[in-house]
This record gives sequence, structure tokens and C-alpha cells, in this order.
Amino acid sequence: MAKRRHGEIGQCGIGNELIISSIGLHHGEEFPISGVRGSGTVFLAGCNLHCIFCQNADISQMRMGESLSAEQFAHAMVHLQKSGAHNINWVSPTHVVPMLAEALLIAWEERLQIPLVYNTGGYDSLEVLALLDGIVDIYMPDMKYGDAETARRLSGIDDYPHHNQAAVREMYRQVGPLAYDEQGIAKRGLLVRHLVLPENLSGSEQVFGFLDEELPGAVDVNVMAQYRPCFRADEIPELRRQLHASELEETLKMARSKEGIRVVD
Repeated sequence: MAKRRHGEIGQCGIGNELIISSIGLHHGEEFPISGVRGSGTVFLAGCNLHCIFCQNADISQMRMGESLSAEQFAHAMVHLQKSGAHNINWVSPTHVVPMLAEALLIAWEERLQIPLVYNTGGYDSLEVLALLDGIVDIYMPDMKYGDAETARRLSGIDDYPHHNQAAVREMYRQVGPLAYDEQGIAKRGLLVRHLVLPENLSGSEQVFGFLDEELPGAVDVNVMAQYRPCFRADEIPELRRQLHASELEETLKMARSKEGIRVVD
């Protein structure tokens, strides 16, 4: 574990500073998150995953962005609220939670009140999640893989399914199923994202089986079809092509066959 306050750099490539790639109203998330006014989305530079097919590699791996102080970031979040954002949406926050928490305390003093979305790759520690209990309103984790060796091959990490499933259990314990307001906008709860990869590299059957059998209630899942070869995907033969329509259809059918899964767009 990196001692960032002593000048060390973590596996994510980030030290003891908050680097923001972009901040603004985003309309491209699921409707319960973006709604009609947009999600107050913050793209954080760096990542604790090293996905070989990352579509935002300039942000996650090359860490493009601007360093902001806690005060500057707090003011930016409050400005998003004043601009009409339905929520504050931290994208890839796992590796910089202490700096985010510092800014959030300042933002609360400035009357930040809209829901907080924790939009993560799903490789989160239970210790950090325990500290976020009562702070995060909406957890939006990826469940990228059902197989540990595939995760190691494609994202350079150890035992992703074990850590991912433990994290999702804890997230569900904290916030429960997704709850909506009268306009269909999420107020609180868990929304899982599952990106379908070619040749079933994402292990959809294992992921859906876990969600259906291991969580105590229904869970909302966005089965995502956005895969396209990016970054270093051409190094993996199976990833050199886009998804076939039949692969998506089969995965959606599988998800809808599970009583404990509600498929959302």
C-alpha cells in the first residue's frame, strides 16, 4: 500500500492529490442517473484497474486532468447542484476516497444536498466501503468478470470475482435495491453495470448467478453493449472485434431469466 502523504505513488498512478479530468452535467448515463437535467459527473484521473480495453485510457491510464484542491472540488460540486444536477457522480473514485471525503465535508458545509453516486469498477475494499456507509446514496459498481484468470489477463488484478462480489454484497447491505422518486430518478440503492465482452469473456452466467442467488432481494442491472476495441485491445485476439448482436441478445435473455434481476437501460 502506497504512503501517499510521504510522496509515494499508488498502482493507480496517483499520489496525494486529486486530479480531475472533467466536471459537468452528463446525459449519457442510465435514465435513473442522468434523468432529464443530467448527472453531475466527475471523471477522476487514474484507476486501480488496468483494463487492456479501456475506452477512457487517457483518463484512467494516462491520468490526463487538472489538480484541484479540496476547496476547489467542493465548490465545483456545489456548482453542479446549482446547475440542476440530479446527483454528484464520482466516476472511478476507489483510489482517491480520502481526498474525495475531504472535499465532501467542505461541500456539505456549503449545503450540498443531492444524492452521491459512487461509480466504480467494482474492485473495492470492504474497509473503504465501511467508511462510506451512510455517505454514499447510490452505488453503481461494474461487475466486469465472473472468472479470476480472465480478470488477471485483461485488467492486471488478482481475484477480481472474490473482491467484487464481497464489495457488491456490502453495497447492497448499505443501500438496498434501487429506489426512485416520482420522476423515475434514483434516490438511493444499488445499480450494477455489466459490460458484455466478445466470446463471453465477461462471464455473464457467473455474474448473474451471483446476483440472483446471493443477494437478499432484487437488483437492477444494466447489461451494456458499448464494447468496442480500444486502447490495447488488439493484443487479445478475442477483443479485436465488436460485439455480435447475438451475443448481446443471449446475455439479455440470460439476465431476464433470473427472478432476482431487473434489467434497466
